Amino acid sequence: MAHFPKPLRDHSHDTDNGSSARPAEDAGNLTKVHIDLPNHWWFKGESLWAKPLGGDLYEIHNIPFCAYGLNCKDVVRATAASPDLKPEIREIVRRSGNRTLRLFFIADEPDPQAQRPCLAELEAMDAWVERANPRVVCVNANPTADYAGICEYLAKLEAAGVLEYETCEERSPGSFDDLPGGDEDEDDR
Repeated sequence: MAHFPKPLRDHSHDTDNGSSARPAEDAGNLTKVHIDLPNHWWFKGESLWAKPLGGDLYEIHNIPFCAYGLNCKDVVRATAASPDLKPEIREIVRRSGNRTLRLFFIADEPDPQAQRPCLAELEAMDAWVERANPRVVCVNANPTADYAGICEYLAKLEAAGVLEYETCEERSPGSFDDLPGGDEDEDDR
């Protein structure tokens, strides 16, 4: 597993661009929560769909595209500094057991149709996917999935030159951000 590569162009803005699909079952009950990611190599912040649970608690309802240590269905505490701002994620209150991975298809001209067999295999392994763009796909491994098996499958695809992937455990203690200088190869850390 290599450190996730930089995208083809600089994306130093927030990911609140509609790239994350809202789960259809809760579409009317969701709101956006935000997280600042000043050290992240791709976006400097991320907005996520979340179900309000009351008392500043929210359940995340899409796969995080940038945050580390945060997963779909985690319950977080989020508060807004003012009424005109999205609630900012402060902490995880309860982990869902889901795990996030990010895929970067390395073909010169990524073809989502050509990627379909790979993604179907991941879905068969008890994971689901959300696409950011033709090159970047996020994967949610359900708590019942064979996470090691998924990583083994992705490592084979990486060795074959199909994609690179990263696991998304916490990188910076107490933060959902990448480490400062996070765009360096992991061997340099």
